[in-house]
Amino acid sequence: MPLPPAPSKRAALLSPEAYSLKAADEPFDLPTDEAPVPPAPAAAPARPVERGTATLAPHPAGKPAAKPAGRGRKPAAVAPVAESPKVQPVLEKATPTMALVPSQTTRSPVAAQVTASSGSRRRSAGKASSGPARLFVLDTNVLLHDPMSLFRFEEHDIFLPMIVLEELDGHKKGMTEVARNGRQTSRTLDALVAQQGGDMTKGLKLSATGHHGARGLLFFQTEPLESNLPSSLPQGKADNQILGVVHSLRQRHPEREVILVSKDINMRVKARALGLAAEDYQNDKTLDDGELLYAGALALPQDFWTRQSKTIESWQSGSHTFYRVSGPAVGQFYINQFVYFEAPGEPSLYARVTEIRDKTAVLKTLKDYTHLKNAVWGVTSRNREQNFALNLLMDPEIDFVTLAGTAGTGKTLMALASGLTQVLDDRRYTEIIMTRATVSVGEDIGFLPGTEEEKMGPWMGALDDNLEFLAKGDGGNAGEWGRAATNELIRSRIKVKSMNFMRGRTFMNKYVIIDEAQNLTPKQMKTLITRAGPGTKIICMGNLAQIDTPYLTEGSSGLTFAVDRFKGWPHGGHITLARGERSRLADFASEVL
Repeated sequence: MPLPPAPSKRAALLSPEAYSLKAADEPFDLPTDEAPVPPAPAAAPARPVERGTATLAPHPAGKPAAKPAGRGRKPAAVAPVAESPKVQPVLEKATPTMALVPSQTTRSPVAAQVTASSGSRRRSAGKASSGPARLFVLDTNVLLHDPMSLFRFEEHDIFLPMIVLEELDGHKKGMTEVARNGRQTSRTLDALVAQQGGDMTKGLKLSATGHHGARGLLFFQTEPLESNLPSSLPQGKADNQILGVVHSLRQRHPEREVILVSKDINMRVKARALGLAAEDYQNDKTLDDGELLYAGALALPQDFWTRQSKTIESWQSGSHTFYRVSGPAVGQFYINQFVYFEAPGEPSLYARVTEIRDKTAVLKTLKDYTHLKNAVWGVTSRNREQNFALNLLMDPEIDFVTLAGTAGTGKTLMALASGLTQVLDDRRYTEIIMTRATVSVGEDIGFLPGTEEEKMGPWMGALDDNLEFLAKGDGGNAGEWGRAATNELIRSRIKVKSMNFMRGRTFMNKYVIIDEAQNLTPKQMKTLITRAGPGTKIICMGNLAQIDTPYLTEGSSGLTFAVDRFKGWPHGGHITLARGERSRLADFASEVL
């Protein structure tokens, strides 16, 4: 359900009534599964509180009753915990929002696929929780990182300290990604507070805005909370105030797990040093381990033809041979995944999975690009993975290709050679559009002069190097004038664009190359891929070992996100290039440095 529009003034702040601190004689309690207890005795009047310090009225003592058995819970009381086991606060798939779309879309299938898959999120690998729902205290950086993080915790509750709202207000100005996320978070909080019948002291339903996967409650700090943190921690610092809130909540609710969720590593270290449970926000990570990334190729077992395949059918169609196989190995196949069989003394098989139905799969043999007669703009593949990549790049039925690999594996060269062949020779596309993330390895050298293309020139050194090689190989003995004419023709069909101006564009019949894609965030990757119009092919290339963007890891990179979401799509393919072909020096450096 779309959120209501933001207020015209101070969108990041809630109403003053919602922020007013209550007197200490008004008990602040979170609804738990405890049995009814008599009211607490009247507390002493609250003393004046300075910023970062708080007082706490005595909490009514009551013995927690057993939780009735329910979905994902066991009827058992939870004892106080000193250190919680590792909890991944990524517990629910995001509910895709509904929007009106035209009946006839002008986007390509690749754009539709990334739009449909972007709303999905992986579930937590942890076991279902037992006992009362956990209480997660969110740090400001989590909300600034993902405005939808409020709705990612399934049946668990969320608590927002007052200092978090203050920090959100301080980050709402500007056009940066952080500022946009801050404003979106403020609008979301405003919609939750404005829900009909909501009471901030008893908790607001997170599902009130249409996110039915979030079954917990949202609590705001509505009264001062006293904490006994070490005096060595300055009370005026926001991080220490949040730690004080976590410490107070843990003392006040010993029957519940109180966990701090923060993207700040030092914040989590300090929390654990104080005996508090703290976890990273895992929802932005597509994979926990980079080694689990889909490779795009699978080696068939040695007994595939004798034991693994119960029935085998084969037929010829043009220059390709098709095999219909069945057996336990088919369960590991994905559409457009490459499979190969190599055994001493037996003929090798290199094929691609084109169809999976029930427990059978159809394998299609590949075109051999290692042979000179099948050279692509004078380039031939030098190893098995490069042959797989060229089969994807030259297939008109494949709209989206992702190439991953270390330095020197030939990603840019093969993408450019395939693009030039299909633009100049086959006339399949009108031109090549190349872009990349402008992230410096070291310190920035400042602003660059000239037009958009001239500003992108220094970032496109890889394009110039590969074009020099391709023009030299294609020119042959044409002489200096012939090579110059060829180079001019090539460059006339290649446009270099900046990612900053991609929003709203639609590329029709274009061959788009996105270089250094490992430095893109998932949101940036979605923005670029959804630019694809009819007849457009997009190639994303990158090396996950060379991420230069701060706060991005192998698990949260946009390239990893795209590979995982397009896995098994009939019009997309991926291959991880394993062996470098640049030079023996580059190969050795990639291994030992």
